[in-house]
Amino acid sequence: MAHPSQLGFQDAASPVMEELLHFHDHALMIVFLISTLVLYVIVAMVTTKLTNKYILDSQEIEIIWTVLPAVILILIALPSLRILYLMDEINDPHLTIKAMGHQWYWSYEYTDYEDLGFDSYMIPTQDLTPGQFRLLETDHRMVVPMEAPVRMLISAEDVLHSWAVPALGVKMDAVPGRLNQSAFIASRPGIYYGQCSEICGANHSFMPIVVEAVPLQHFENWSSLMMEDASL
Repeated sequence: MAHPSQLGFQDAASPVMEELLHFHDHALMIVFLISTLVLYVIVAMVTTKLTNKYILDSQEIEIIWTVLPAVILILIALPSLRILYLMDEINDPHLTIKAMGHQWYWSYEYTDYEDLGFDSYMIPTQDLTPGQFRLLETDHRMVVPMEAPVRMLISAEDVLHSWAVPALGVKMDAVPGRLNQSAFIASRPGIYYGQCSEICGANHSFMPIVVEAVPLQHFENWSSLMMEDASL
């Protein structure tokens, strides 16, 4: 998760987020090189008293500064389009979870199971235990198996919400009356935090998201316990 004074992204916990980080570094380097070149040209033009007549009227230079920006845009657009298609790709998900946004909590339903669902509320500050994070912990975490494709079906019951977990590279709007879908693969076990990313009312800041990725055997044990509790 993020830490104080952090300048970059959170560590990637899914293949898509790794691709997004690589694209960010790629685009940032291009922007840095362009900014350096422009700054050099400005400083050179301001400080020198000399004038080159070939720069004032040169067909070759005009061709270069027309073609070069087009090439740079292509170098940025092609990787971007590739990642956009990767983010929309959903191949044979092992698990489907429906997340419903409410004012102001999330409810989860594991649609592959007959009776496995729960509401997820933020833990109040006064109830936190040592080591838990304020405004980020929930009473029920969304548990998923690691290294397995998970499909998220996201909607809302009242107003616009947005289900976002930065470390997994997932952000999808929850729209009343509409079912959006996204997918992710948790690369390693861990606890990943997110928050509603669409202003949804007075308590918008108090509906966190906690995804816990565990090995498959642990996930099966957890799901069995949850269904036993639901049947009592």
